[in-house]
Amino acid sequence: MASPLISPVISPEQISADAYQWIRDFVYHEAGIDLGPSRQMLVISRLHKRLVGCQTNSFDAYTGVLANPKNAQERQAAIDLLSTHETYFFRESAHLEILRSRVLQTHPRGRPLRIWSAASSSGEEAYSIAMVLSEACGNTVDWEIFGSDVSKRVVRQAQTGLYPLQRIDAIPQDYLKLYCLKGIGRYKGYLLIDAQLRKRCRFDVVNLARPLPDLGLFDVVFFRNALIYFDDQTKEDIVHRLLTKLRPDGVLFIGHSESLKHMDLPLEMIAPTTYRKTGID
Repeated sequence: MASPLISPVISPEQISADAYQWIRDFVYHEAGIDLGPSRQMLVISRLHKRLVGCQTNSFDAYTGVLANPKNAQERQAAIDLLSTHETYFFRESAHLEILRSRVLQTHPRGRPLRIWSAASSSGEEAYSIAMVLSEACGNTVDWEIFGSDVSKRVVRQAQTGLYPLQRIDAIPQDYLKLYCLKGIGRYKGYLLIDAQLRKRCRFDVVNLARPLPDLGLFDVVFFRNALIYFDDQTKEDIVHRLLTKLRPDGVLFIGHSESLKHMDLPLEMIAPTTYRKTGID
């Protein structure tokens, strides 16, 4: 038997079909994420250290840990590890130009602008939006951004606004000078988002596969590069939930590689992967 202090060496053959199916069902039930039938290596690579942390030496034993509702912290850790959080600053920046040139131009005067980054990961999307709004609005529009993710780990990172310097290449130079602080001392090699922007960005854990909390209504929802992780029915269910939080005539952005075809949604396309809410839910 391997020591609980030593990470076991596990091959794809060493996760049983039953354990893999149990983990698939668990992640789908808890977060709506469809791992598919052949991603055993992903599960092994992301969870094998948790076997050590829980002093288990097989995935079958680890599913027993996850099955116990009392192990809420471990269940959340597994969801954190099995959800994908690829993101970077100013990703698909054409959407930010639409936000600047079209959405802001038609936003009602006197009404605060509320934007939801609904698959925010570690916050790069939300802070990219914040930089654009700060430059474009000045003091003429009051605005706020809410960022959410199913992973507590990445939400905590987003709340800090602290990022390694190697992840900031896409930030325009003007924005780097205006809104970013280069770390020194123990923060050498990091960049901190300006405090004034961080005050306008709030982050919290939201599971889009479950009924949504009371978040109020938003003028814009960014839900980009997340649909690919869900099956067709879950995709449609999640988008319907998002639309209940979007104002009439509000705008929804999805990723450039994603599509809402064949979904029965109260939306009209106004630009590629950009939709305006129409009618009543």
